[in-house]
Amino acid sequence: MPRMLDVSDDVRAEIGDAEAERLLAGENTPGHYDCTSCRTPGDSEQERTSTVLFVGDETAVLAFAHATCLPSQIVKVAEEQLQGAVRSINADGAGEPAPEQAVLGVTSGLVLIDGELHPALVVEPTGPIVRPGSGGTEDAFLDLLAEQGFVPCPTVEQVPPVLHGWSVLLAVGQLHAVLQPGPEPGAPVAWWQAHQPLQVAVSWRAAANKSQTVLVYAAPAGSIGQQPREDLLRDALDRAAAQGRLVAAAMPLAGT
Repeated sequence: MPRMLDVSDDVRAEIGDAEAERLLAGENTPGHYDCTSCRTPGDSEQERTSTVLFVGDETAVLAFAHATCLPSQIVKVAEEQLQGAVRSINADGAGEPAPEQAVLGVTSGLVLIDGELHPALVVEPTGPIVRPGSGGTEDAFLDLLAEQGFVPCPTVEQVPPVLHGWSVLLAVGQLHAVLQPGPEPGAPVAWWQAHQPLQVAVSWRAAANKSQTVLVYAAPAGSIGQQPREDLLRDALDRAAAQGRLVAAAMPLAGT
């Protein structure tokens, strides 16, 4: 049975047209899978599903995700992570692998502070972010952001301070990237970049153009979750702030 499958041009180029067509026809695609992003069950016969290709130096592993969690994309990972995932699967006969490579999820929304609506982005990884080279498993996401200048956010009732050198790139009403200072002065690099530009609401774009500033909130994996409405997103932000699991910064808007 044909699957409700999304195969991006990048993934198709990597796996080849023939394999992509077999996937779309349902020949090599499991009907049921565990989403490589949120880890909950998915059904490619009933809901849109993204193909996510994890690529190491020598190994490539195809996994699946809810299209609402991740777009179809190629994710670069360390070779040892992929080899570990393959060994685990061969040992227990489990289904599709889900390498422990966190991806930053970004949600846009409006946040009400002192009676004024502010455009905001909420950043939450799909898994723990460990300190590079540490070899450990402890989530260091908030510590790493604090070292970059993000500040603890005990309440969402105040506008966070501006993080100089960082910016949010918007072009033609679409969100492209969050930029941070690069090694060369005046040449920022992408801290997060959309695989495909994300459409933002007209009200969000209007608020951003008015203030020329975007509030960026970040929380560890599992703190916010996928919230279908802005009031629920605000409730989740308030809970994360009260638990000491939220950092924030205000960033200038780049683009329109």
